[in-house]
Amino acid sequence: MITAIVFVHAETSRIPEVAQQIAEIKGVTEVYSVTGQIDLIAIVRVRSHDEVATTIADRLNKVPGVIDTETHIAFRSFSQHDLEAAFSLGGS
Repeated sequence: MITAIVFVHAETSRIPEVAQQIAEIKGVTEVYSVTGQIDLIAIVRVRSHDEVATTIADRLNKVPGVIDTETHIAFRSFSQHDLEAAFSLGGS
């Protein structure tokens, strides 16, 4: 499974509609409206790099109101349990 985190810059007046349309794309598992320099973060989970290209370049980028995207491919996942163990100071 390949996970991509996509930062989306959208037309301000269309953010809710853009988010909804992105959420309906096959392979998009979550869409978050966020503060900061980007408007939305979409999480894409697909089986192959070809599906990443199809999902993001051919579908997500073509949603009306999307101005720009920046895609980050995850190469390792950490669960909450893993993070707590990694950053534990050894105390109980």
